[in-house]
Amino acid sequence: MIVRWSLAELPSTLAEVGVARPFVVASERWRALDVPQAAWWNEVPSHRVEVPDGIDGVLAVGGGSAIDTGKNVSSQTGLPLVSVPTTYSGAEWSSSYGVRSPDRRIRGGGAGAHLAGIVYDVELTLDLPLEVTAGTAMNALAHCAEALYVKGRCEEGDEAALAGAPLIAGALPRVLAAPHDREAREELLRGAMHAGRALGVAGLGLAHAMAQAAGGTYGLPHGAMNALCLPPALAFNESFVPAEIERFGTAVGGDAVERARGLARLGGFERLRDFGVPGDELPALGEAASRRGGNHANPRPATAEEITGLYRAIY
Repeated sequence: MIVRWSLAELPSTLAEVGVARPFVVASERWRALDVPQAAWWNEVPSHRVEVPDGIDGVLAVGGGSAIDTGKNVSSQTGLPLVSVPTTYSGAEWSSSYGVRSPDRRIRGGGAGAHLAGIVYDVELTLDLPLEVTAGTAMNALAHCAEALYVKGRCEEGDEAALAGAPLIAGALPRVLAAPHDREAREELLRGAMHAGRALGVAGLGLAHAMAQAAGGTYGLPHGAMNALCLPPALAFNESFVPAEIERFGTAVGGDAVERARGLARLGGFERLRDFGVPGDELPALGEAASRRGGNHANPRPATAEEITGLYRAIY
């Protein structure tokens, strides 16, 4: 896959993958960008996309919701996708995607997007709200952690995870303290790039299964849910893959669970109840998370009851 840095490289990247008339998937906030376009879809996220005739590719600009919507279009049409990420979600590296309605509730998902290129530009992240910054960065950190121990683990994934984790752990506190620090933002974005690559080759684990179940059920931000769910998932897996959890801890500069919890709190993520999740529905969430692919890819899949206990620990 082609990876470029700077929005100025976008036209040449599109040309390189054979796209002259892209269908742009991006919210209205990105209308001011000077990007090639044959048509524009601004409902993000969306479970329905009307694709016009005459396009030869998909250009997704935005966070995970925009890129997932673009991946849905790519999968359904067979057209190549070029992504311009504006958060740290890493969605640009995975051919699978979730389908959410505009109220952010999960409506399904799929795979088979035709990933062709990625163009990063740190300037697009400088005004990212702090909550989104912290949440999507923690999502990226979860990609690094899980790549080290999921069943799809591989050498390439390990290399990417261990390149991304220290960058994210080191840069996130600096970005939260000084959001327009361009150097810190670029370090965080490069860490997220490595994390996304780790996701793409290794896959997801228990933390993501828990985050997807909670976020998809109640329309909650995926990044925030990962920030909350990563620490208990790491603690659960410590009994089964202690060396891998320790390796992640070394990469982020301390005890894995405590470092993940501390970074989540630094971003303002404390408890699941803060997001309005009903306490009496935690068993149903545990059941839903237990059925997700990330749990099945975990070193030892957790039972619904065990996951319910993990939710209660962060409630």
